[in-house]
Amino acid sequence: MRIGSKPSKVALFITSGFSLSALSSCTSPQSTLAGAGLEASQVEHLFWIMLVGAVVIWFITIGLSIYATKVRPGRHSEKTGTRLIVWGGAVFPTVVLTALLVYGLALMPEFRAEADGPMIAVSGERFWFRVAYDVEGEPGVVKSLPPGGVESANEIWLPVGRRTELLLGSPDVVHSFWVPSIAGKMDMIPGRVNRLVVEPTKEGVFNGVCTEFCGDAHGQMGFRVIVVSEEAYAAYVEAQNKPADVTSGPGHDAFMQNGCDACHAVRGTEANGAVGPDLTHLGSRLTIAAGLLENTPENVAEFIRATEHVKQGVEMPSYGILPDEEIIAIAAWLEQLK
Repeated sequence: MRIGSKPSKVALFITSGFSLSALSSCTSPQSTLAGAGLEASQVEHLFWIMLVGAVVIWFITIGLSIYATKVRPGRHSEKTGTRLIVWGGAVFPTVVLTALLVYGLALMPEFRAEADGPMIAVSGERFWFRVAYDVEGEPGVVKSLPPGGVESANEIWLPVGRRTELLLGSPDVVHSFWVPSIAGKMDMIPGRVNRLVVEPTKEGVFNGVCTEFCGDAHGQMGFRVIVVSEEAYAAYVEAQNKPADVTSGPGHDAFMQNGCDACHAVRGTEANGAVGPDLTHLGSRLTIAAGLLENTPENVAEFIRATEHVKQGVEMPSYGILPDEEIIAIAAWLEQLK
Protein backbone atom coordinates (compact mmCIF):
# COMPACT_ATOMS: atom_id res chain seq x y z
CA MET A 1 0.00 0.00 0.00
CA ARG A 2 1.39 3.39 -0.98
CA ILE A 3 2.06 5.99 1.68
CA GLY A 4 -0.77 8.47 1.74
CA SER A 5 -3.26 6.18 0.00
CA LYS A 6 -6.43 4.95 1.63
CA PRO A 7 -5.99 1.85 3.80
CA SER A 8 -6.99 -1.37 2.12
CA LYS A 9 -9.82 -3.56 3.37
CA VAL A 10 -7.26 -6.15 4.45
CA ALA A 11 -5.37 -3.58 6.52
CA LEU A 12 -8.58 -2.38 8.14
CA PHE A 13 -9.59 -5.97 8.88
CA ILE A 14 -6.23 -6.75 10.47
CA THR A 15 -6.27 -3.53 12.52
CA SER A 16 -9.82 -4.05 13.73
CA GLY A 17 -9.06 -7.68 14.56
CA PHE A 18 -6.00 -6.68 16.57
CA SER A 19 -8.03 -4.05 18.43
CA LEU A 20 -10.76 -6.54 19.26
CA SER A 21 -8.17 -9.07 20.45
CA ALA A 22 -6.52 -6.45 22.65
CA LEU A 23 -9.85 -5.44 24.16
CA SER A 24 -10.95 -9.05 24.71
CA SER A 25 -7.68 -9.82 26.51
CA CYS A 26 -8.61 -7.30 29.19
CA THR A 27 -11.22 -9.76 30.50
CA SER A 28 -9.11 -12.91 30.24
CA PRO A 29 -8.27 -15.06 33.31
CA GLN A 30 -4.73 -13.68 33.14
CA SER A 31 -5.34 -9.96 32.85
CA THR A 32 -4.26 -7.19 35.18
CA LEU A 33 -7.35 -5.28 33.99
CA ALA A 34 -9.77 -7.92 35.24
CA GLY A 35 -9.21 -7.61 38.98
CA ALA A 36 -10.46 -10.56 41.03
CA GLY A 37 -8.43 -9.81 44.15
CA LEU A 38 -8.17 -6.90 46.56
CA GLU A 39 -4.64 -5.91 45.53
CA ALA A 40 -5.21 -6.35 41.79
CA SER A 41 -8.45 -4.36 41.90
CA GLN A 42 -6.83 -1.48 43.78
CA VAL A 43 -3.87 -1.38 41.40
CA GLU A 44 -6.26 -1.52 38.44
CA HIS A 45 -8.17 1.44 39.88
CA LEU A 46 -4.90 3.35 40.31
CA PHE A 47 -3.99 2.52 36.71
CA TRP A 48 -7.22 4.02 35.36
CA ILE A 49 -6.72 7.16 37.44
CA MET A 50 -3.20 7.58 36.07
CA LEU A 51 -4.39 6.85 32.53
CA VAL A 52 -7.10 9.50 32.71
CA GLY A 53 -4.57 11.96 34.11
CA ALA A 54 -2.11 11.12 31.33
CA VAL A 55 -4.80 11.66 28.68
CA VAL A 56 -5.75 15.03 30.19
CA ILE A 57 -2.09 16.11 30.25
CA TRP A 58 -1.67 14.93 26.65
CA PHE A 59 -4.63 17.02 25.50
CA ILE A 60 -3.34 20.05 27.39
CA THR A 61 0.11 19.64 25.82
CA ILE A 62 -1.28 19.20 22.32
CA GLY A 63 -3.67 22.10 22.87
CA LEU A 64 -0.83 24.41 23.89
CA SER A 65 1.19 23.27 20.87
CA ILE A 66 -1.68 24.04 18.50
CA TYR A 67 -2.27 27.39 20.19
CA ALA A 68 1.40 28.34 19.91
CA THR A 69 1.83 27.20 16.30
CA LYS A 70 -1.58 27.72 14.68
CA VAL A 71 -3.83 30.02 16.72
CA ARG A 72 -1.24 32.55 17.79
CA PRO A 73 2.12 31.89 16.10
CA GLY A 74 5.04 34.15 16.73
CA ARG A 75 6.83 35.43 19.80
CA HIS A 76 5.16 35.45 23.21
CA SER A 77 6.05 37.69 26.12
CA GLU A 78 8.64 36.67 28.68
CA LYS A 79 5.97 36.91 31.36
CA THR A 80 3.79 34.35 29.56
CA GLY A 81 6.75 32.00 29.12
CA THR A 82 7.71 32.27 32.78
CA ARG A 83 4.16 31.50 33.89
CA LEU A 84 4.01 28.46 31.64
CA ILE A 85 7.31 27.12 32.98
CA VAL A 86 6.47 27.75 36.65
CA TRP A 87 2.86 26.57 36.61
CA GLY A 88 3.05 23.92 33.91
CA GLY A 89 6.58 22.67 34.51
CA ALA A 90 6.86 22.89 38.30
CA VAL A 91 3.61 23.48 40.23
CA PHE A 92 1.31 21.22 38.22
CA PRO A 93 3.65 18.15 38.13
CA THR A 94 4.43 18.56 41.84
CA VAL A 95 0.75 18.66 42.80
CA VAL A 96 -0.15 15.69 40.58
CA LEU A 97 2.76 13.50 41.68
CA THR A 98 2.16 14.35 45.35
CA ALA A 99 -1.51 13.39 45.01
CA LEU A 100 -0.58 10.08 43.38
CA LEU A 101 2.02 9.40 46.09
CA VAL A 102 -0.47 10.07 48.89
CA TYR A 103 -3.10 7.91 47.20
CA GLY A 104 -0.62 5.06 46.68
CA LEU A 105 0.69 5.18 50.25
CA ALA A 106 -2.88 5.14 51.57
CA LEU A 107 -3.34 1.71 49.95
CA MET A 108 -0.38 0.15 51.76
CA PRO A 109 -1.99 -0.57 55.17
CA GLU A 110 -4.80 -2.51 53.51
CA PHE A 111 -2.33 -4.48 51.38
CA ARG A 112 -0.20 -5.36 54.42
CA ALA A 113 -3.06 -6.44 56.70
CA GLU A 114 -2.51 -9.76 58.46
CA ALA A 115 -3.83 -12.98 56.97
CA ASP A 116 -7.00 -14.45 58.45
CA GLY A 117 -7.27 -17.50 56.20
CA PRO A 118 -5.27 -20.66 55.55
CA MET A 119 -1.53 -20.89 55.01
CA ILE A 120 -0.37 -22.52 51.77
CA ALA A 121 3.21 -23.32 50.74
CA VAL A 122 4.16 -23.01 47.07
CA SER A 123 7.54 -24.13 45.76
CA GLY A 124 8.64 -23.10 42.28
CA GLU A 125 10.60 -25.92 40.64
CA ARG A 126 11.87 -26.47 37.12
CA PHE A 127 9.32 -26.29 35.59
CA TRP A 128 6.23 -26.66 37.76
CA PHE A 129 4.77 -25.59 41.12
CA ARG A 130 4.61 -27.80 44.20
CA VAL A 131 1.70 -26.88 46.49
CA ALA A 132 0.94 -27.88 50.09
CA TYR A 133 -2.16 -27.02 52.11
CA ASP A 134 -2.67 -26.91 55.89
CA VAL A 135 0.93 -26.00 56.60
CA GLU A 136 2.24 -24.38 59.76
CA GLY A 137 5.25 -22.16 60.39
CA GLU A 138 8.27 -21.84 58.13
CA PRO A 139 8.80 -24.24 55.24
CA GLY A 140 11.27 -27.03 55.97
CA VAL A 141 14.28 -28.14 53.99
CA VAL A 142 12.48 -30.65 51.76
CA LYS A 143 11.52 -28.83 48.58
CA SER A 144 10.83 -25.69 50.63
CA LEU A 145 7.65 -27.26 52.00
CA PRO A 146 6.95 -27.96 55.68
CA PRO A 147 6.27 -31.59 56.55
CA GLY A 148 2.68 -32.61 57.13
CA GLY A 149 1.09 -30.47 54.44
CA VAL A 150 -1.51 -31.83 52.03
CA GLU A 151 0.50 -31.94 48.83
CA SER A 152 -0.68 -31.16 45.31
CA ALA A 153 0.77 -29.53 42.20
CA ASN A 154 0.12 -26.74 39.70
CA GLU A 155 -3.26 -25.79 41.16
CA ILE A 156 -3.90 -23.50 44.09
CA TRP A 157 -7.36 -23.43 45.60
CA LEU A 158 -8.24 -20.31 47.60
CA PRO A 159 -11.29 -19.36 49.70
CA VAL A 160 -12.98 -16.21 48.43
CA GLY A 161 -13.00 -13.22 50.77
CA ARG A 162 -10.26 -14.59 53.05
CA ARG A 163 -6.70 -13.30 53.32
CA THR A 164 -4.60 -16.37 52.55
CA GLU A 165 -0.88 -16.40 53.27
CA LEU A 166 1.33 -18.01 50.64
CA LEU A 167 4.82 -19.19 51.62
CA LEU A 168 6.94 -18.94 48.48
CA GLY A 169 10.30 -20.62 47.95
CA SER A 170 12.37 -22.67 45.52
CA PRO A 171 14.90 -25.54 45.74
CA ASP A 172 16.74 -24.82 42.49
CA VAL A 173 16.80 -21.36 40.82
CA VAL A 174 14.95 -18.06 41.18
CA HIS A 175 11.36 -18.20 39.98
CA SER A 176 8.68 -15.52 40.27
CA PHE A 177 5.07 -16.08 41.30
CA TRP A 178 2.35 -13.97 39.64
CA VAL A 179 -1.42 -14.23 39.35
CA PRO A 180 -2.22 -10.99 37.46
CA SER A 181 -5.95 -11.00 38.25
CA ILE A 182 -5.43 -11.42 42.01
CA ALA A 183 -2.16 -9.92 43.25
CA GLY A 184 1.28 -8.65 42.36
CA LYS A 185 4.50 -10.56 41.69
CA MET A 186 6.85 -12.02 44.25
CA ASP A 187 10.12 -13.85 43.72
CA MET A 188 10.68 -17.45 44.82
CA ILE A 189 14.31 -17.57 45.96
CA PRO A 190 16.34 -20.64 46.98
CA GLY A 191 17.19 -20.59 50.68
CA ARG A 192 14.58 -17.93 51.46
CA VAL A 193 10.88 -17.93 52.25
CA ASN A 194 8.88 -14.96 50.98
CA ARG A 195 5.38 -14.37 52.24
CA LEU A 196 2.58 -13.10 50.03
CA VAL A 197 -0.91 -12.43 51.39
CA VAL A 198 -3.68 -12.57 48.79
CA GLU A 199 -7.38 -11.82 49.14
CA PRO A 200 -9.47 -13.01 46.19
CA THR A 201 -12.77 -11.20 45.80
CA LYS A 202 -14.38 -13.22 42.99
CA GLU A 203 -14.87 -16.93 42.48
CA GLY A 204 -13.50 -18.45 39.29
CA VAL A 205 -10.43 -19.93 37.63
CA PHE A 206 -7.45 -17.66 37.03
CA ASN A 207 -4.09 -18.19 35.36
CA GLY A 208 -0.75 -17.78 37.10
CA VAL A 209 2.74 -17.79 35.61
CA CYS A 210 6.42 -17.76 36.45
CA THR A 211 7.81 -14.36 35.43
CA GLU A 212 11.50 -14.95 36.12
CA PHE A 213 13.48 -16.68 33.37
CA CYS A 214 14.42 -20.03 34.88
CA GLY A 215 15.42 -22.27 31.98
CA ASP A 216 14.25 -23.91 28.76
CA ALA A 217 10.60 -24.41 29.75
CA HIS A 218 10.16 -21.10 31.56
CA GLY A 219 7.50 -19.99 29.06
CA GLN A 220 5.54 -23.20 29.78
CA MET A 221 5.63 -22.91 33.56
CA GLY A 222 2.14 -21.94 34.61
CA PHE A 223 -0.52 -22.87 37.12
CA ARG A 224 -4.20 -22.34 37.88
CA VAL A 225 -5.77 -20.57 40.83
CA ILE A 226 -9.28 -21.77 41.65
CA VAL A 227 -11.21 -19.42 43.94
CA VAL A 228 -14.21 -21.02 45.66
CA SER A 229 -16.37 -20.57 48.74
CA GLU A 230 -14.93 -21.36 52.17
CA GLU A 231 -17.05 -24.52 52.35
CA ALA A 232 -15.85 -25.72 48.94
CA TYR A 233 -12.25 -24.97 49.89
CA ALA A 234 -12.49 -26.99 53.11
CA ALA A 235 -14.09 -29.90 51.25
CA TYR A 236 -11.36 -29.79 48.58
CA VAL A 237 -8.49 -29.90 51.10
CA GLU A 238 -10.20 -32.73 52.97
CA ALA A 239 -10.57 -34.70 49.73
CA GLN A 240 -6.95 -34.02 48.74
CA ASN A 241 -5.78 -35.41 52.08
CA LYS A 242 -7.30 -38.81 51.34
CA PRO A 243 -5.33 -41.61 49.67
CA ALA A 244 -5.80 -42.55 46.04
CA ASP A 245 -9.16 -44.07 45.08
CA VAL A 246 -7.70 -46.76 42.80
CA THR A 247 -4.63 -48.63 44.04
CA SER A 248 -4.51 -51.65 41.74
CA GLY A 249 -4.96 -52.69 38.13
CA PRO A 250 -2.87 -52.85 34.94
CA GLY A 251 -2.12 -49.14 34.96
CA HIS A 252 -0.96 -49.22 38.56
CA ASP A 253 1.23 -52.24 37.87
CA ALA A 254 2.83 -50.62 34.80
CA PHE A 255 3.39 -47.41 36.80
CA MET A 256 5.27 -49.28 39.52
CA GLN A 257 7.19 -51.66 37.26
CA ASN A 258 8.61 -48.91 35.04
CA GLY A 259 10.07 -46.79 37.83
CA CYS A 260 7.50 -43.99 37.89
CA ASP A 261 7.25 -44.43 41.66
CA ALA A 262 10.87 -43.29 42.04
CA CYS A 263 9.90 -39.69 41.23
CA HIS A 264 6.16 -39.50 41.93
CA ALA A 265 4.07 -40.16 45.01
CA VAL A 266 0.60 -41.70 44.95
CA ARG A 267 -0.64 -41.89 48.51
CA GLY A 268 -2.24 -45.24 49.30
CA THR A 269 0.29 -47.09 47.14
CA GLU A 270 4.00 -47.84 47.52
CA ALA A 271 4.87 -44.92 45.23
CA ASN A 272 6.53 -42.31 47.43
CA GLY A 273 8.87 -40.37 45.13
CA ALA A 274 9.47 -36.71 45.97
CA VAL A 275 11.26 -35.46 42.84
CA GLY A 276 8.21 -34.85 40.66
CA PRO A 277 4.62 -33.75 41.30
CA ASP A 278 2.40 -35.70 43.68
CA LEU A 279 -0.07 -37.63 41.51
CA THR A 280 -2.45 -38.89 44.20
CA HIS A 281 -5.40 -36.96 42.77
CA LEU A 282 -4.12 -36.09 39.30
CA GLY A 283 -7.45 -36.90 37.67
CA SER A 284 -9.16 -34.05 39.53
CA ARG A 285 -6.84 -31.36 38.14
CA LEU A 286 -7.78 -29.12 35.24
CA THR A 287 -4.44 -29.32 33.43
CA ILE A 288 -1.21 -31.28 33.26
CA ALA A 289 2.42 -30.27 32.59
CA ALA A 290 2.10 -27.09 34.69
CA GLY A 291 -0.90 -25.70 32.87
CA LEU A 292 0.34 -26.59 29.40
CA LEU A 293 -2.23 -29.22 28.39
CA GLU A 294 -5.83 -29.97 29.23
CA ASN A 295 -6.11 -32.94 31.57
CA THR A 296 -7.33 -35.76 29.32
CA PRO A 297 -6.23 -39.41 29.02
CA GLU A 298 -4.90 -38.70 25.54
CA ASN A 299 -2.76 -35.77 26.69
CA VAL A 300 -1.46 -37.68 29.71
CA ALA A 301 -0.44 -40.56 27.45
CA GLU A 302 1.25 -38.19 24.99
CA PHE A 303 3.15 -36.49 27.80
CA ILE A 304 4.41 -39.86 29.06
CA ARG A 305 5.28 -40.98 25.55
CA ALA A 306 7.12 -37.83 24.37
CA THR A 307 7.76 -35.69 27.43
CA GLU A 308 10.73 -33.78 26.02
CA HIS A 309 8.88 -33.11 22.77
CA VAL A 310 5.82 -31.74 24.54
CA LYS A 311 7.76 -29.64 27.04
CA GLN A 312 11.45 -29.17 26.34
CA GLY A 313 13.80 -28.88 29.27
CA VAL A 314 11.82 -30.87 31.83
CA GLU A 315 13.67 -33.35 34.01
CA MET A 316 11.23 -36.20 33.37
CA PRO A 317 12.49 -38.53 30.61
CA SER A 318 10.27 -39.63 27.74
CA TYR A 319 8.92 -43.17 27.95
CA GLY A 320 8.24 -43.73 24.27
CA ILE A 321 10.21 -46.97 24.54
CA LEU A 322 7.34 -48.57 26.46
CA PRO A 323 4.66 -50.53 24.61
CA ASP A 324 1.78 -48.24 23.72
CA GLU A 325 -0.70 -50.39 25.65
CA GLU A 326 1.29 -49.82 28.85
CA ILE A 327 1.40 -46.05 28.31
CA ILE A 328 -2.35 -45.97 27.69
CA ALA A 329 -2.95 -48.12 30.79
CA ILE A 330 -0.86 -45.80 32.99
CA ALA A 331 -2.67 -42.72 31.62
CA ALA A 332 -6.08 -44.33 32.18
CA TRP A 333 -5.15 -45.23 35.76
CA LEU A 334 -3.88 -41.73 36.53
CA GLU A 335 -7.11 -40.25 35.18
CA GLN A 336 -9.04 -42.37 37.70
CA LEU A 337 -7.20 -40.70 40.59
CA LYS A 338 -9.83 -38.10 41.43
